[in-house]
Amino acid sequence: MATSTRPSDARERLLRTASDLFYREGIHSVGVDRIVAEGAVTRATFYRHFPGKEDLVVAYLEAEDAALRSAFAAAAEHLGAIDAGPEEMLEAIIQGIADDVSRNHTRGCPFINASAEYPDASSAVRQTVAEHRAWFRGTLEGALAAAGRDDAAERAGALVLLRDAALVGGYLDGPDTIRETFVRTARQVAGL
Repeated sequence: MATSTRPSDARERLLRTASDLFYREGIHSVGVDRIVAEGAVTRATFYRHFPGKEDLVVAYLEAEDAALRSAFAAAAEHLGAIDAGPEEMLEAIIQGIADDVSRNHTRGCPFINASAEYPDASSAVRQTVAEHRAWFRGTLEGALAAAGRDDAAERAGALVLLRDAALVGGYLDGPDTIRETFVRTARQVAGL
């Protein structure tokens, strides 16, 4: 008999509920009782899937990471299908970040937000954030190197900084306010 590797509906509902609440209201301001109530599960079901709240926070951040990785993979696949080059990939990354700031992450960066609530750099939450940031920086560095940019690592670091600023600025000042500035500055950094 084959076993399913698909996550349970209850686990997915808990993760969706928590992700929405954590992003909108902050992690520490949302208790397990509220997540259980709004996720329409029992406490026992919660703890069967997540031994503690921090485990749920890590799962939330891993889901955010997976969504961004998936978006990058889809963009690369699309550009490959139309025989686009590395310059077009850099432009797609910049536009994708700008779109993310204005459509998906209008309340700032979930990774920065979580880091602010978990100051211990050795916590599982901060380790998850560090892994995401290393992947993101490495992906940008690879795209810049593929486009023949010198100092790809330094440029990637600058683009990470710009993305961080755009996510925070988009939340504080509104995404439409920062979009043009972000795109223009990111293109300069990327050498476009």
